[in-house]
Amino acid sequence: MHKEKTREGLKARLDHMFTDREFFMRSHGQVRFLTISAVLQKRVVYSIAVALTVWLLITLAMMINQLTVTGERMALAAKEAQVNSTESRVASYKESIGGVAADLEQRQDVLDQITEQFIGEQSEVADPSQSDPDDAQLSENTRKISTAFPEAAHLAQLEARQITFARRLTRAANQRTAQAAAAIRKFGLNPENLAKNSVDAMGGPLIPFFKDQGQQLHPTLERLNLALQRMDALERTLVAIPSGMPASTEMLSSSYGYRRDPFTGGGAMHSGMDFKGPHGQPILAAAGGEVTHAGWKSGYGKTVEITHGNGLMTRYAHLSRIGVTAGQKIEQGLQLGAMGSTGRSTGTHLHFEVRLNGKAINPRPFLEANTDVLKVKAIARQRTAAQRVESGPDRG
Repeated sequence: MHKEKTREGLKARLDHMFTDREFFMRSHGQVRFLTISAVLQKRVVYSIAVALTVWLLITLAMMINQLTVTGERMALAAKEAQVNSTESRVASYKESIGGVAADLEQRQDVLDQITEQFIGEQSEVADPSQSDPDDAQLSENTRKISTAFPEAAHLAQLEARQITFARRLTRAANQRTAQAAAAIRKFGLNPENLAKNSVDAMGGPLIPFFKDQGQQLHPTLERLNLALQRMDALERTLVAIPSGMPASTEMLSSSYGYRRDPFTGGGAMHSGMDFKGPHGQPILAAAGGEVTHAGWKSGYGKTVEITHGNGLMTRYAHLSRIGVTAGQKIEQGLQLGAMGSTGRSTGTHLHFEVRLNGKAINPRPFLEANTDVLKVKAIARQRTAAQRVESGPDRG
């Protein structure tokens, strides 16, 4: 009974707050009345309240995510500092110099494998001119160990060199990651979403690196591995973005967006860009990828579709002939066919589309990328291409 009275009292107060309100306006000797109903007032207030609630929830989720990431980084940094501390390393050397030597050899194997996997022969990534405040502390720890245990001086110096190299490589990888992310944003794309798409499909047999499965990667190498994985994901994402001209012509006959349909005369959405040129002009791949369609497509005529990964796909339509087959792996600039006027077309031209996760997006930003962006992409392409050559066709 008490709850019902409370609800009735609350409803009465709301009804009192939101009552029909009338406004009158006088203009040129005429009086007009404007009525704002209580229902409309309630809807507006409720809509604002819902919007604020959603915004607060999203903001809270972002803050929680940021705090989680920051906590993980701090934990890793603390773990690294503990492992690299003088006391920890002195204890290790006291226990067994032979064991330390075996550990350093194994760590060197990990470092070599990580470097080869992500960098190849591009050793210039690790710039020795870059310094780290922790390097001075590491040198001091090494000096103390060498003084206390002269027979372990060589091993201490070797370990210090490994850690220093790994830190420099980590900084260089983070720098290249930032450059790749900035380049992707200039295409109007979200680097985080695209990179996530690139790592969603992973698998394969478990082949532990260490024979002792309880042994963990050194924190410095773990940090390096994570940095290189992120760099690799973003650079491969950048390479997959179409940026080459699909035809050697700049004569644009129709842009992306709403236009008057050439057949019906009514308004229609044009999902790509039309390039006008002579019949038979070569049509080129705007980026590397896999041909996922090569044949007739309703409305498009003879069409080639290339899947580039990360949800990106390009479509080349109205061709007079097709020179590739479905399943074929291609590189940017490869000829796909020839310009024509097949399908729903009023004349010889190329209809070029870029699609992200199945939805057409404006191709113009991809074809008008500035020199700085293309330079970053070229460096990334050179590294990833070198990796493919070194790994061979049978290695994943």
